[in-house]
Amino acid sequence: MKNHQIHALVAVADAGSIRAAARLLGVSQAAVTKALRELEQEQKLTLLSRSSSGVSLTDAGHTLLGHARLIIGQFERANDALARLRGDQTGKLTIAVTPLVMLTFMTEAITLFRKQMPKVQLEIFEGLTAVALPRLREGTLDLSVVPLTSVVSSREFDHEPLFSYQSCVVARRGHPLANRRSIHDLLEQDWAVNYTATSYDETMHNIFWQHGAAIDRSRLHCAHSSALMLELVRRNDMLSHCPEPLLLTDAMRDWAQPLELAERFDAGRVAVIGLHNAMRSQASQCFVDSLSQTIRKRGRSAATENRRLFDQLDLLL
Repeated sequence: MKNHQIHALVAVADAGSIRAAARLLGVSQAAVTKALRELEQEQKLTLLSRSSSGVSLTDAGHTLLGHARLIIGQFERANDALARLRGDQTGKLTIAVTPLVMLTFMTEAITLFRKQMPKVQLEIFEGLTAVALPRLREGTLDLSVVPLTSVVSSREFDHEPLFSYQSCVVARRGHPLANRRSIHDLLEQDWAVNYTATSYDETMHNIFWQHGAAIDRSRLHCAHSSALMLELVRRNDMLSHCPEPLLLTDAMRDWAQPLELAERFDAGRVAVIGLHNAMRSQASQCFVDSLSQTIRKRGRSAATENRRLFDQLDLLL
């Protein structure tokens, strides 16, 4: 396999067509087509399904795509390492950050990072675990800062815990069920949650099953965006389950309230997570250091807002 063939496959997968892939790569359509046909001939497999409506990847194409993304990611990290030896600090850092960190520490961490790496472009995804882990696997993320759950296998990922927190069930202020005191009283209500097929059991166990409660799956509405999840809670009278410190942020402070339930939920941990044994780039390490420094600094602060926040966090740094 040649480098231009791998880039052609990834570009077609990302762009959805040969024409768009050619624009993305800055080459002709003929060049992309030739690269892909040569790749198929060398591998003796059909990687693309071609039709009048465009192209799509076959099962073999999807299998190769995952490896191709990792290869490209490793090349980019190698280029970053060589650039560092030349004294350059250019490049791109792609990260996913959980809303809890985004709304509490990211402003200061990014300011500190940009002072040290002003020529590095940041690409930031909302780091719900269900979104971040697949991107780490396929190599489209350099690292993620997300809750550490059982789906984060030590065989796949390395992790550095930052802090732990308690979670609660939340509703809008004035919700008709806001005075209920047991999870069993909330099973006929719609919920806004975030999970994947692999994290479903753990999510259900933490919120419901460990307390002997069973909820109909039709009551669970899966939102892959924290903003959407909060809107469903605020505007559609849904309930949700979230870290308690989020209630101190601007996003929730003025309208959300925790439900004072008899049941307690497992403590969560936020960690920096990356692919197992992957070499961390200078930019990645700089970001991790900037975030860790910000968290420690805020943890030592006597300011009221920081004291309230760290009353609900246990540092693991």
